[in-house]
Amino acid sequence: MFKPHLLIAVLCISAAASAQPYPFQDKSLSPEERADDLISRLTLEEKTGLTLNASQAIPRFGIKQYDWWNEALHGVGRNGSATTFPMPIAMAASFDDALVYDVFTAVSDEARVKHRIADAEGSHERYQNLTFWTPNINIFRDPRWGRGMETYGEDPYLMGQMGMAVVRGLQGPYDSPVRKLFACAKHYAVHSGPEPDRHRFDARPSRRDLYETYLPAFKDLVTKADVEQVMTAYNAFEGQPCGASDYLIDTVLRGKWGYKGVIVSDCWAVADFYIKGRHEYVETQEEAAALAVKYGVDVECGHAYHTIPEAVRKGLLTEEELDRNLKRIIVARIRLGEIDGVDPWANLPEEIVEGPEHKALALKMARETMVLLQNRGGILPLRADVPVALVGPNADDTTMQWGNYSPVPKETVTLLSALKARLGDVRYVKGCGHLESAGEFNKVLAALDGVETVIFASGITPFLEGEQGDAGGFPGFEGGDRTKIELPQVQKDLIAALHKAGKKIILVNFSGSAMALTDETACCEAILQAWYPGQEGGTAIADVLFGDYNPCGKLPLTFYKSTEQLPDFSDYNMAGHTYRFFTGEPLWQFGYGLSYTSFKVGRPRVRDGKVVVKVRNKGKRDGTEVVQLYVSKPGDVGGPVRTLRGFKRVSVPAGKSVKVEIPIDDETFLWWDEAAQDMVPVHGKYVLEVGNSSAAKDLRTRKYRF
Repeated sequence: MFKPHLLIAVLCISAAASAQPYPFQDKSLSPEERADDLISRLTLEEKTGLTLNASQAIPRFGIKQYDWWNEALHGVGRNGSATTFPMPIAMAASFDDALVYDVFTAVSDEARVKHRIADAEGSHERYQNLTFWTPNINIFRDPRWGRGMETYGEDPYLMGQMGMAVVRGLQGPYDSPVRKLFACAKHYAVHSGPEPDRHRFDARPSRRDLYETYLPAFKDLVTKADVEQVMTAYNAFEGQPCGASDYLIDTVLRGKWGYKGVIVSDCWAVADFYIKGRHEYVETQEEAAALAVKYGVDVECGHAYHTIPEAVRKGLLTEEELDRNLKRIIVARIRLGEIDGVDPWANLPEEIVEGPEHKALALKMARETMVLLQNRGGILPLRADVPVALVGPNADDTTMQWGNYSPVPKETVTLLSALKARLGDVRYVKGCGHLESAGEFNKVLAALDGVETVIFASGITPFLEGEQGDAGGFPGFEGGDRTKIELPQVQKDLIAALHKAGKKIILVNFSGSAMALTDETACCEAILQAWYPGQEGGTAIADVLFGDYNPCGKLPLTFYKSTEQLPDFSDYNMAGHTYRFFTGEPLWQFGYGLSYTSFKVGRPRVRDGKVVVKVRNKGKRDGTEVVQLYVSKPGDVGGPVRTLRGFKRVSVPAGKSVKVEIPIDDETFLWWDEAAQDMVPVHGKYVLEVGNSSAAKDLRTRKYRF
């Protein structure tokens, strides 16, 4: 007999059951348990869609579209206006990892605001989400490398300290149930040019160079800062593409270091596995996709992963291997609060984006990046009553100051605008372009008649140095890299003409890399390295030139005398590269930088696990010094001349002394061990060197047995 009341009851029970959340929607379960449940419900095509950087929506489970690609190299990039801080190579010159942390805390605040706005509008496109592909912690091995300006210099220890500060600022408190953002350690590994060869280059450094130079910063970010993403490099390593390297990924990253996070490919790097003229490691797109998935590249930036279903059908890949990677992807999105729509930073006001506090932070950072390289006769700081003229191609170039991978700030203070704000009327003559003459030099000289002191804004731009395809094509530049590290000839000629005319030249050099300014040291009374200083750069420079700020920046890379001092650009063995292995005489050494006062660093002592020195300010002006600790191991053939293992910024009042303590521990004495084929604490005799640069003449030493 038909019983309608029973049918109604069954339907009600079924409706109630369907209204209950799936286990993957149950927030009381762990992210891993939730991911397992969701994966069990997905089709192969849906799984594939989640592995793409432009991850596809799954409406039936409430999964929104999500693009993993986002940039925050020195501000929230490529997503409208945002506070634009100095380029990373400039920030490295501050030797101020605490301030770098503050900078990237501000960046992550702005990123959360921008994501909230986009999410409310239902937009989840590229550059709008919560996974950021920064920092770039590749060693700046050679000053010709165009992307070196994205890094924190040529020293592994400095790179690690700065990189960890970036990660911690972006990702927020580790114990928070929701990650603020995901940072990304890139490009893993052994990647530093030449740019035109990056899709086919096979890096083969010695094992010692690998562990001593190329891997330490990555290890720091993975094992100490808990970075949530690692990006594989374009190049190959020992015959295998980095995205399919059993040694780099299985043995080191997920093996020795125990990395559990997401691995992403560089954009279209998986295609390099099979494209003719590149790695040609496999023959087909399906094989490339299968290989990358097998080696644990979870998210692909590119198009090869579209072929995953076909790779599974052909037996090149199992669905279980795909599920392993997919679990990391889903867990990541849960931990970001993105799947659940949870945002603990929802109270951040929109007004912080390029607001007064963040602009003040950009100015503070820019000031600390300025490196005074020469100050003959104490010409700086300038007196306000001394007439000055401004000349040069970088005097009023806003986009140059932004660098690459940059936001587009609403306001940028160039050197010209800063001088006008300070002095009212400034005689300005561009004089020349970066590479070409803007007119006859005698006309420039005529326009400067009656002015003895000239500020010359020299250098290059990110349109000349940068990533492959972004820059180059001019004499001295190739595919993003430089072939010469000297100033372009037209600028050298104009500077020489100004000098011959009796002008006192203050050179303000803008670049993202080391410049061979040997000739300019003879022509110019003062030289200030200004890098690509961000939106507040002009004010910071003027503050230094006129003495409102006492410079304290230090070079994070060696400034060589000429291109001829450089070894083969394509040689990834470290002999002859960077201050750690260069045995010649540079123009200015790593760690060098002048002040408007002078400091004396005393002889180091070791007490209670610390190197202790006194620093005395011998001048009449308060100042900040960066005390640097280097370690060397006598008798170590093939090892570094010396290597940075600690630093500390210290403010010292005029005429006073302060005590500086730099902690030392087992990691201070990490050294290459041939038997272990790794960097381990090696007991034996060392030399501790403390001073204000890496030059032997600037260091006080103490023998030490560890």
